[in-house]
Amino acid sequence: MINAKTFAMNYKYLFLLLFIFATFACKKDETESKKEESAGPKLVFRMKMDPNQERLDGYGNISSVPAGHGAQTPDFKSISAHYIELAPNAYTQVGDGEVVYHGPETTEGGSTAVIFDQLKKVSHGEVVFSKPLSTVSPGEYNWVRVSVTYQNYDVEFSANGHDLKGTISSFVGFNTYITSHTVKTKTVAVNGNKSQGYWAWETPAIGNYFPATTVEGQAPGTTVPNPLAASSPIPTGSCLVTGGFATPFVITGNETEDIIIDLSFSVNNSFEWIDAAGNDTFEPLDGDTVVDMGLRGLILIVVQ
Repeated sequence: MINAKTFAMNYKYLFLLLFIFATFACKKDETESKKEESAGPKLVFRMKMDPNQERLDGYGNISSVPAGHGAQTPDFKSISAHYIELAPNAYTQVGDGEVVYHGPETTEGGSTAVIFDQLKKVSHGEVVFSKPLSTVSPGEYNWVRVSVTYQNYDVEFSANGHDLKGTISSFVGFNTYITSHTVKTKTVAVNGNKSQGYWAWETPAIGNYFPATTVEGQAPGTTVPNPLAASSPIPTGSCLVTGGFATPFVITGNETEDIIIDLSFSVNNSFEWIDAAGNDTFEPLDGDTVVDMGLRGLILIVVQ
């Protein structure tokens, strides 16, 4: 029979062994993760926002601001992507190319949706995603599709005789599950799904009379440039912006250095509203309503 003292000693040793095993397992997982992260050259994607890039429509054609509308180029703070696909040719259908990134999704809010809390929010020029080139299928690629999900930027507006600057959180993904999100200083609780075009607007405080406040809304549509609309259409309600390489992008499988692809998005007059006064000034208190917040084109720049 094992006495109490012996049992206590054995329990103590057992606990020590379990602790050592758990610590070793954690360190092993960390080591494996670091190995994977540093395993050879990588394919790196950086997000860039270009105010001078051509402004395109949904078919990839040059587009001007419609009569009766106003538009401005926002001052971007952050942006997120949920999906990146390399497509060999103009007839490659969505999902049939090399899907290098597909962010996490959930049905917590009912239908399938992007998980906002797990999106990587980046500023201009920052890396949104990278992976070892050894995990990308060798081949020749001519197009890239990127699902932009979230944008955060400042826009200028006028209210009660004041020229001000407000901040907008713009959700342009096909569907996004949001617990809450912070526009600039204020947090908006959602706890559910929001479809493409949902936005929240934070106005700044004016002196001691008008505190900062938030307003939510839903834009009726979002422009998603796709020059391959005739041969490779995108799903309705998605934000799969499509852009082509200037020359075919080739992965041989024998790369020895990182390859960086700059995803350069046109933000040229990408914030658009119905201009009630016809003065090209955004005046939300005077009848101006937001109609579009979509990006206006994608150019791919390969840096090797």
